[in-house]
Amino acid sequence: MTSPASIAARLDRLPLTRTLWRLVTLISIGGAFEFYDIFLAAYIAPGLNSGGIFKGSTLGLFGIGGMGFFIFCSFLGMFLGCIAFGPVADRFGRRSIFVTALLWYSAATAIMAFQTTAATVDLWRFIASIGVGLEQVTIDTYLPELVPPAHRGKTFAYYQLIAFSVVPVVALLGWLWVPQTIFGLEGWRWVTLVGSVGAILAWWLRRGLPESPRWLAIHGRAAEAAVVVTQLEAQIEAETGRPLPPPVLILAPPVPATKSSLSALLQPPYRTRTIVMSIFNLVQTIGFYGFSSWVPTLLIARGIRITTSLQYSFIIAMAAPLGPLVGMFVADKVERKWQLVTAGITIGAFMFLFAHQTLPAILIACGVVVTLANNWMSFAFHNYQAELFPTRIRGRAVGFVYGWSRLSAAFAGLAIGWFLKHGGTPAVALFIGAAMTIMVFTIGLFGPRTRGRSLEDISGH
Repeated sequence: MTSPASIAARLDRLPLTRTLWRLVTLISIGGAFEFYDIFLAAYIAPGLNSGGIFKGSTLGLFGIGGMGFFIFCSFLGMFLGCIAFGPVADRFGRRSIFVTALLWYSAATAIMAFQTTAATVDLWRFIASIGVGLEQVTIDTYLPELVPPAHRGKTFAYYQLIAFSVVPVVALLGWLWVPQTIFGLEGWRWVTLVGSVGAILAWWLRRGLPESPRWLAIHGRAAEAAVVVTQLEAQIEAETGRPLPPPVLILAPPVPATKSSLSALLQPPYRTRTIVMSIFNLVQTIGFYGFSSWVPTLLIARGIRITTSLQYSFIIAMAAPLGPLVGMFVADKVERKWQLVTAGITIGAFMFLFAHQTLPAILIACGVVVTLANNWMSFAFHNYQAELFPTRIRGRAVGFVYGWSRLSAAFAGLAIGWFLKHGGTPAVALFIGAAMTIMVFTIGLFGPRTRGRSLEDISGH
C-alpha cells in the first residue's frame, strides 16, 4: 500500500475531519497574507499619490511614477514567480517551497515600506511579487493533493473564505491609516508593514504541515509518504471512533517515469487543457483585478472624493468573504466549469451597471455583486486548474497557465488606466465585459468536467 496509486487511494477515502481541516486552515492562513499583499495596491494608492511618490493614476503606458506602473510591476513579478519558479514545487516539494515563498515576499514587502522614490517602491514591489506568485502556485498544488475529491470544492472555498477575509482588513486599514501620519510614518507604510509581519506569523504556524504524500510517492519516497498517510489515518480513526473503509484503487495506466517538463503540457490530453486554461487566465484577471485593484480610483472617477472613496471601498470589500462562504455549501454540488461561466456573466453585467450609476447606494450594491462574483470565480478556478493536471507536473502546469493571468493583469492595469483616462468608468466596464465574454465561451465550450473525480482519474493516471 505504498505505491503512488495506493497512496492516492488511501488519501481519497479519508473523511473530512478535524485533522484535515487543521491542515487546510494552516495552508489557508498563508493564502490570507498572500491576498493581503495582492490587494495592498488598491488601498495604498491614494497615499502613494498624496505623499508625492506617485504623480497620479497614469503617466503614459510606462510612466514610472504612476499607479498603473506600480500595478504592472506587481503582476509582472507574479508572472515571473509562476512561470519561472512554479516548477520548483514539482522538484523540491510543496511544503519547502511554501515556506520559502512566505519569507521571500515578507522580507521584500517590509523593505518596500521604507522606500522614498517611485523607482525603488516599484522595484521592491516587483521583487516581493515574485514570492507571491510562487506562493499562489504552491497553494494550488498542495491543497488538492491532501483533500479527498468529494470535498475539494468545499476546502478551496474555505481557503478563499479565510484569504478574502483579509480584504476588508486591508481596506479598513487603508481607510483609517492612509490619510494619516502615525508616529512620523505615513499611513500607507504602516498598512504595508502589517502584511509583512503577518507572513512571518503564517510561516511559524505552518511548521506542523507535512509534505504532500502524493508528491513523495511519485518521487521514490514511498516510505515517507506511507508514514504521513498512516499518521493521518490513525488521527482520523481516533476522531471518528471507527475504522476507515478500504481504499479503492483507480484502474488506470501507471504514472510515467518522466520528469516535470514543459513538453508534457503539450501532449494529449493536457495540450487542450493547457490552451483552455491559458486563455481563461489571460482574460479572467481583467475582470478580477480590473475591478478590485482599481475600486477607490474608479469611485473617484465617478465623482467621489478620496476619503469617501476609501470608505465605499471598505464597504464593498466587506463582501469579499461572502462568495466563498456561500460556496462552501454548494461548491461540490455544481460542476466547476458552470460555476465559472455563471460568475463571468455576472461580473460583466454588474460591471456595466456600476459604470452607469451615481447614486451611492446603487454604486455600492453593484460593487458588492461584482466582488461576490469575482471571489466565487476565484475559488472555483483555483480548484479547477489544479485538478486538470497530474501530480508529477502539477506545479509546472499551474504555474504555466496561471502565469498568463499575472502577465495579463500586469498589462490590464496599464490598459485600465488608459481606458479610465480616455473613456472613464464606462470604457473600463466595456473592456471588462469583453474579457468576460471570451472567458465564458472558452470554459463553457472546452472545459472538462472534474467534480467528484479523483485527481488520478481526471489526469488518466
